[in-house]
Amino acid sequence: MSQRKPETVDLAIGITFAIIGVVCFSLRPVLIKLAYAYVVDPVTLLALRMIFSVPFFVAVLLWTARSRLPAITGRDLAAMTVLGLLTYYAASFLDFLGLQYISAGLGRLLQFIYPTVVVILSALFLGKRATRREVMALGLTYFGLVLVFWHALGGEALNVWLGAALIFTSATCYAAYLVAGSAVISRVGSVRFTAYAMIVASIACVAQFFALRPVSALELPIPVYGYALAMAIFSTVIPGFLVAEALRRIGANRVAIIGALGPVTAIVIGYLGLGELMTPLQFVGAACVLIGVLIVSVRAKAAVPKPV
Repeated sequence: MSQRKPETVDLAIGITFAIIGVVCFSLRPVLIKLAYAYVVDPVTLLALRMIFSVPFFVAVLLWTARSRLPAITGRDLAAMTVLGLLTYYAASFLDFLGLQYISAGLGRLLQFIYPTVVVILSALFLGKRATRREVMALGLTYFGLVLVFWHALGGEALNVWLGAALIFTSATCYAAYLVAGSAVISRVGSVRFTAYAMIVASIACVAQFFALRPVSALELPIPVYGYALAMAIFSTVIPGFLVAEALRRIGANRVAIIGALGPVTAIVIGYLGLGELMTPLQFVGAACVLIGVLIVSVRAKAAVPKPV
């Protein structure tokens, strides 16, 4: 009994952290859409998000520097820089761009397919052949996407296709980072990696802002700063570390299953908060996507952080 109680507590805490983290991540596209109501461009909004987020990650990085963790090698430092730019800068920026043209719920659904892209990239570049189960899951996932975007197949909704392409590319960037970076994450730890990569990405986002926008672009309505701050705290910092801790406590398989709440939560919040609607055919397609991704995800063995 004394051995089971700590395991039960660990499981309960891990599941709670994962659920809170997934729900918080799902708020991000909704907050982005709310900010876009004030005609804020993605460059400025992403820079604000990173400016508000980076102090927390600097604090965490300084805290980890005082702990007895293995020293980071120059090779790992270079790898974390490249991977941070690939995911937390490139993937985030493409996501922000795509949400100009697509609903929050559908955007989160497209981001959620990254495990299937990992399977494809691993087969193409690492020689890891997909199993029959994975091939069936891929077919189900992308059939579901066809149903979700069926209304745009006639070519009348080019903006929808543009938004979908941008967010799909964002998911592909994140999948590429997982394929290339799992070894680095296992060496330096997910918390330390997330903190360092986010700092690098923050520098890139702020530099991009000053290169493309005048300082006067920061003269924005107060609600925009509120949404950016909420995005930084509740959809970046808090869920990033909660999910990392959940991965440590309950493993990637359970976190992957709980992760299915993400697109569903975004769709519900989008419906309640933004008035976004989905057709019955899109709901069927979304269900196919969720099932297909879960079939792939629960087979994964590597514990990796979720996209922020």
